[in-house]
Amino acid sequence: MVIVLLGKNGQLGWELQRSLLPLGEVVALDYPQIDVAQPDTYVSLLREAAPRVIINAAAYTDVERAEAEPERAFAVNGTAPGVLAEQAVGMGAALIHYSTDFVFDGKKTSPYLETDPIGPLNQYGVSKLAGEQAVLQAGKSYLILRTAWLYSLRGHSFITRVLKGARQKQSLRMVTDQVGSPTWARLLAEVTALLLARGGEDAPGWLAERRGVYHLACSGQANRLQWAQEILRLDPHREEQVVEVVLPARSEEFPSPVKRPAYSVLDCSRFNRVFNMSLPDWRLALRLAMDTSTVLAASQSARPG
Repeated sequence: MVIVLLGKNGQLGWELQRSLLPLGEVVALDYPQIDVAQPDTYVSLLREAAPRVIINAAAYTDVERAEAEPERAFAVNGTAPGVLAEQAVGMGAALIHYSTDFVFDGKKTSPYLETDPIGPLNQYGVSKLAGEQAVLQAGKSYLILRTAWLYSLRGHSFITRVLKGARQKQSLRMVTDQVGSPTWARLLAEVTALLLARGGEDAPGWLAERRGVYHLACSGQANRLQWAQEILRLDPHREEQVVEVVLPARSEEFPSPVKRPAYSVLDCSRFNRVFNMSLPDWRLALRLAMDTSTVLAASQSARPG
């Protein structure tokens, strides 16, 4: 089976590229080879590869910058998914596209269902919602997987920022008025691979029978203070920490042009019911992620100097 993966260099794409390898030939693409905002840079590559499955892990994820560059965010997050869905239909392929909890306004106090009203608060959320709608309109064999608070042990993520701060500062401040479900990118990638393995060579037909929008995130919930505290507790190199206290804060103490949902926990029961799979509690997932063998590179990059 040929699988085309867009966004191979992102935190999810990097994990997907490795999780998908046992399933067949993986054609992994990213900038500068392609520019997702410019379809003419990848449409011909798609047709040449003739995939059975297209996986779109490419996204404009800089939430604050999206406020200043809404056109670019919309091109990547809103327009490109529709182009990919149309190409998938033309080639008889399936499309797996990832979306976000930021399509909701955060006013609920219980986990969001797929059927709950949508209402993004920022340009990033608006652009991701547009991408969902474009796939729904054009696609025939597709899954839209909404996830939340995605992290990895690579590059610039909440985990690496907390680890770095703990090695450089005696006190940290983390907000308590943003609640979500931290989700490890590796687990999301592995579940994606398991889905395709179940479908086998008939993945497009198998997914077409189950097409739709699904929530897929780790279970449980935490605010950012609780998440940071657990990161520090599980840090396999705690002896390098200089932080003495992590203090609670409110979002308004950190001026930002972006409005974020206060509560964006996702109810994943529909995915669990349809596919008989689920992600573990966020604490267990974090413990797995913070294993010494996986956190080594992150902790090294977080060291001063």
